[in-house]
Parts: sequence; C-alpha cells; structure tokens
Amino acid sequence: MPHKLVTSVVDGKAVEGARTVASRNPARLDDVVAEVSLAEATTFIDAAASAKRAQTAWAAVPAPIRGRAIAHIGRLVEANMHELAALVTRDIGKPYAEALGEVREIVDTCDFFLGEGRRLYGQTVPSEMPDKQLFTFRNPVGTVAIITAGNFPVAVPSWYIVPALLCGNTVVWKPAEYSAAVSAAFHDIFVRGGGLPPGVFNVVHADGPATFSGLEAALEAGTIDKVGFTGSPEVGREIGALTGRHLQNACLELGGKNPLLVTPSADLDLAVEGALFSGFGTAGQRCTSLGTVIVHETRHAEFIERFAAATAAATVGDPSGEVLMGPLLDQKFAERYESFLEWIQPHHTVIGRTGRINADNPREGFAGDPADGLYYHPVIVDGVRPGDQIFDHETFGPIVGVTTYSHFDEAIELSNAPGYGLSASIYTSNPADAFAFRSRTSAGMVSINNSTSGAEAHLPFGGNGKSGNGSRQSGMWVLDQFTRWQSMNWDYSGKLQKAQMDVTELVPDTEFRLDAGQ
Repeated sequence: MPHKLVTSVVDGKAVEGARTVASRNPARLDDVVAEVSLAEATTFIDAAASAKRAQTAWAAVPAPIRGRAIAHIGRLVEANMHELAALVTRDIGKPYAEALGEVREIVDTCDFFLGEGRRLYGQTVPSEMPDKQLFTFRNPVGTVAIITAGNFPVAVPSWYIVPALLCGNTVVWKPAEYSAAVSAAFHDIFVRGGGLPPGVFNVVHADGPATFSGLEAALEAGTIDKVGFTGSPEVGREIGALTGRHLQNACLELGGKNPLLVTPSADLDLAVEGALFSGFGTAGQRCTSLGTVIVHETRHAEFIERFAAATAAATVGDPSGEVLMGPLLDQKFAERYESFLEWIQPHHTVIGRTGRINADNPREGFAGDPADGLYYHPVIVDGVRPGDQIFDHETFGPIVGVTTYSHFDEAIELSNAPGYGLSASIYTSNPADAFAFRSRTSAGMVSINNSTSGAEAHLPFGGNGKSGNGSRQSGMWVLDQFTRWQSMNWDYSGKLQKAQMDVTELVPDTEFRLDAGQ
C-alpha cells in the first residue's frame, strides 16, 4: 500500500518539492507514517507572497467573525480528538495520554480566542485640549512566518497560529520534517474547519537551510512582517539576528535548563513525582523538561533514594500503552542524546543504566520490543556542578542532573547559573521560600509544588535569557506579538491646536495660607 504523500500547500494548492524523505514512527522504525515532499526555498517565497496578497481581505473580515472561524476549528479538533492524538503518538512516539492532552490544548486555545475576537479592545483617551478626542486601536502585523519544532507538533503551532489568524494576519507555517503527517492533518483541519480562504494559511514542508534561505528572501522582499520560532537557542539567535536586520522583533521560544528546587520543608514524595514527570515525560524532550534538581543537603540522600526507585519502577516502552516515556523523536535526536551522555564525568555518580535499550542493555519491565524503536534508558546523574557541560547546557532527552545546596542564596545562584530562564519549580511548605524564589528566579514561568512542565491556554508562556527574548505566547499577552498599537487623535475644534504648546493651564494662588483662627 503506498504511503501518504505530504506536500506543501500554497494558496490552497498542493506543491510538490524537489525530493522526498520518509517520516518514520520512532516507536516502530519499520512503520513509514508518510512520505514527505521537501520544498525548496522558492516555495517558501511563493507562500509568503500568497499570504501577503490574502492579508488585506482577511483583515477586513470583522474580528468576531474570525473568532467564530476559530470556534469552528476548535469544535472540529474536539470531534477528531482521539484520531489526532493517535496520529501524534504514531508520528513522534509521544505517549498517548500526553498526546491527548496536547490535542486538548488546541481546543482550549480555540475556546479562549473565540472570546478575544470580541475583545480586541482599544481605548478612548482624554485629551489635554478641548474639543479633541484620542483613541488607540490594535492592527494586525500583516504576514506571519511560524517555524515550530516537532516535540509538540500541534499544541505549540496552535499557540501561534490561532491568535495570528484571529488578529487578522495571514500565515506561512514551517513544521518539523519529522512530524509532517500530523502537521498535514492539523493544517487540513484548520483550513476546512475555519473555512479559510486560499492564501490565508499556507504550510511549507522544507529542511532548515531551504527554510532559512526562503525566509531571508521573503524578509528582503517585504512579504513577511513577523516571525515566530520555537526551537533551539542556536537557531533562535540566527533568526533573531536575521529579523533584526529588517527592524523586526521575532517571537522566540527557545530551550531551557529548568531547575527544580527541593527545600528542607518539601514533601519528598510529591517532589519525586514532580521530578519524574518533569524529567522523563516525553522522554525529556520538552523545552520545559527538568534539567537539574537542586536539593538541600539534609534531604539529598533520601531524595536520591526515592527518585532512583521511582525511575527504576517507571514503565518505558510502546507509547500507545500506559508508559512514562516512549522513544526519542527521531534518529537525529537519538544521536545528539548519545553525545550528551559523553558529558558524564568521573566525579559524577550515574544511577541506573545508560544508552539505548536493547537485548544487551535491557530495562526491566520494558513494554514491547525495544528493538522496534529509538528507546533509551532514563538517567539520573548526581554530583553535577557549575562548569560541567551537563549542568550548564540543555540536554534534550531523558537525563536529569542532581546537585546539593546548603543555604537558600546558594540555591538561587545554582538555579540561575546556566543562563536560561524558561521554567523553574520549587517544592516547599514555607510560603516565604516560595515567594522569595518567585521574585529571584530568572524564569518566565514558576511552579510551586508542581513540575517544571505544564502550560494552560490562558497564561503567558515564554522565557528569558537563553530561553527567549522576553516575548510571550498564550492568553491575552500573545496579542502584542500579532498586533501593533495605532493611536489616533481627532480634533473637531475647527482650529489648529498644538499639543504641549496651546495648553490652557489653571493658575493656582501660590500665596494662599490657611488662617488657623477661622
């Protein structure tokens, strides 16, 4: 049976690329999910031009009507929730329960932004002049290029695409090559569910070099007005520099080295549960995955014992079942993860097996046959410290470092030391510690007695430092990424009134003194 061919869609028409690659199920490498036709840079350029042509008419559609289109999309996703989640699991190996939660996030996002279609508010502002009124308006940015990773192949794109479309922008989306099948389904649902006109939402399947070349040309041609990117800090810097040369500010959501602080008053069972999910959910392949546990020296031995036991008992294997973690996303991530394991040093204590799970390197209780896919052991590395690569840098995969601290100031220094600033968590029963951590962490998102991972559609999502440029997604805050404020003054006095020059001032009596005898 021939595999599904996934192509780019530009101006409502399928566009085949120059070469085709197989997209494989990382849990069963002999399962080819789709053949992906990878486009050249010219396809991206054409998609940007198509989006530019469609933008004026799309922006003219009243915002509440655009909101209703978003609502229809949400209902169609909801009706196909289980099928879409199953495709996420097959395409990238994400455990089904997590995949279902990811699909629900699209629905939540659509539900939230339905209402925002009636709340793209401006303000009426009093003027310092008589017979004059001041106003502010939100205008769409224009044409938006969205480039996303494949670890969240449908939830994260919805964070960009839903508000971008709602605000009157048109979109060129470049998803990850290794999640092309579910990306094609996502695009089809949006176009059919929303009844979007041709050119409003284009999708381009391409590799990194073709995408960057096409984006550069589109920016030069003036057909891209905003870029949103989710991916590595290294690529984020390149995109930030490129957009900066065109006086644009990209929306960058990058990686993380997210700390989890365990204080003396922490509930250790809860902390272990949070660390297990933070570190090994999605096989540690989230931007918000746990990087380093920073545990007080008085709780270190007990925490390590419990964390090691919980990790050893967790089920790893076939993501269609009830497992903590499945395979790595793709062969390139497996190879990169193996390079991270080389960062382990003699002064580290490795807990459990490392490397790929196979007959010679087995894992007890593995669900399925590890020879089928890209399965790796979850790893705990104790004794990490600043200066170690494994402490300083993001390790995209199932590896968690552990270090200790003796006083709270030291814990804060350790949590901020790697220079990322995406997510951070603290386990404590002391409100003073919780609020001090919140105020002193560099992270854009803080959890108290919860994992480093997890987002809700109505809260701002994003980071600082190496984790991003301060832009935020989700909730009302993302509207500032996809609209530009415009001010207007309306003078109906019938004469020219010059601000700051023709202002009538009241004249106070500076000599007035209260007579205490009155």
